Amino acid sequence: MRIVIVGAGMVGTQVARYLIQEKHDVSLIEANEERARHASNRLDCLVLQDEGNSINALEEAGIARADALVCVTDSDEVNMIICGLAASRYPDLLKIARVRNDDYVRLNRSGERILGIDFFVHPDVEASRSVLSAIEHGAMGDVLAFADTPYELGSIDIARGSAFDGFQLNDFRSLVKGESLVTLVEREGESILPTGATVIAAGDRVHILAKEKEMDAIFNLAGGSEKPLRKIGIVGGGRMGALIAEGLLGQESEKQAPAFFSLLKSLIPKNRRRVIIIEEDYSLCKDLAARFPQALILNEDISDESFVAEERIDDLDLIVTATNDQELNMIAAIYLKSRGVSRAIAMVTGSGYAAIARQLGVDVVIPMKSVVVDSILSHLMGGGVKGVHRIGDGSIDIIEIEIGPSAAVADTPITDFSLPTGGLVMLVNREGGAFIPRGDYIFRRGDRIVLIAKNSGEMEIERIFGVSP
Repeated sequence: MRIVIVGAGMVGTQVARYLIQEKHDVSLIEANEERARHASNRLDCLVLQDEGNSINALEEAGIARADALVCVTDSDEVNMIICGLAASRYPDLLKIARVRNDDYVRLNRSGERILGIDFFVHPDVEASRSVLSAIEHGAMGDVLAFADTPYELGSIDIARGSAFDGFQLNDFRSLVKGESLVTLVEREGESILPTGATVIAAGDRVHILAKEKEMDAIFNLAGGSEKPLRKIGIVGGGRMGALIAEGLLGQESEKQAPAFFSLLKSLIPKNRRRVIIIEEDYSLCKDLAARFPQALILNEDISDESFVAEERIDDLDLIVTATNDQELNMIAAIYLKSRGVSRAIAMVTGSGYAAIARQLGVDVVIPMKSVVVDSILSHLMGGGVKGVHRIGDGSIDIIEIEIGPSAAVADTPITDFSLPTGGLVMLVNREGGAFIPRGDYIFRRGDRIVLIAKNSGEMEIERIFGVSP
């Protein structure tokens, strides 16, 4: 594919880096001289220092031959104008715009096509979905739910002395009786696609595919214990905090497009919950009180130790730190856990801070930029690729793909199949029935499968499974 990206911030450069690794032809436009120079020094692609809303700049970047345009500047309006400008000359071009304005998202959700834009990506909406999904699963670790199947992928930290500590994967089925699969092991900053000889150790972060009803038992074997999350605190009452509160209180149900996996399984809570929102801005607190009469709104500074003691904030089952300050989010989450809060979710900007926060003991960390990048990449993939999600240190992809009518792999047994990147077919959805494939599985056209593989194998995967770009 040929892709033109406008905006060389963190999201734009991450998307470009991934696409370049996958051997796509990428052009990047950035108005800021320093950002453009930084991108040019680090990315093997054409980088233009120019305004993205210039048709001359777009054409110099190769928009006439491009398959897709991705606009991720700091301005919603600029992103939309660039897409509209491109649509006027190249209506068949796939156009993706990052926006933060809720009104634009609502228009898009209603089915209205604005300025020829095919997909809007809203950072706060994407990140809040991840938070709500984690809460629905007890905030015991990152969980990726697979829509229309009973399966989910849970990331579990192995505790010292637990049943999994020192356990060899060859013996996994003797310990876990249900249908399940260990797909990835993270150890000391390295992501390992495991084999039967792999031994799990304390401190490892293990990604396990299993049915939802069996995941709690697996968490317990790893040394965790589930506690009902009935009293939930949200630090920060801005757009992100409000979206999370909406989901917890069941005030808004968002229709989701069909997808094999989704970061949001449900916006409606499993049981009644008490929600407390802590916000320092008084005027914002008044708006929150009117919007969420069921919630307790506290106009306080979370860093005030006396407030934490007086309001018994340390009695919470879960704290979600969702301010615009990622350092405050990390510190508040760690501090409140030290005071007795059972579980903590922290919002951070990128995957680097996410790794630090996890090492410091935050149960679930949501790197907002990475969530947005995943959403953009899912829209960019070829016709048969339904979604992409990066896990581990970002070097591992989970790819959902539909086997095409011309796929060479069709009618081939899985025992004769291997991915060049050492990947694994971890889940199959065939005619509404989902299962973890065994040795007797034979690929069929129309099967929707989920693979886990290292970066740089996407084009080969598309070729193997007959996916058209």
